Amino acid sequence: MTFPILAMLQEQISAPDYQRMALFGKAIGAGLTVLGAGLGIGRIGGSMTEAMARQPEVRGDIQTGAIILAALIEGAALFALVIAFLI
Repeated sequence: MTFPILAMLQEQISAPDYQRMALFGKAIGAGLTVLGAGLGIGRIGGSMTEAMARQPEVRGDIQTGAIILAALIEGAALFALVIAFLI
């Protein structure tokens, strides 16, 4: 079974192949961005749930803060995706 990505990396890079390597780099950058954003929002959700279980009386404040943080992470992830595709 041959993996096309491994074959691409093992070949000697010629002049037109730099475009393929650039696309590969964009894909890696986009994947890492989405992975990081997903992990960050997941940690926020878990911490929010734990904090609301410990102190149910401040549920509204915790939820508002978590939503704002999740929006900031999404904005940073969108910015990183744009940068990954522009490079």
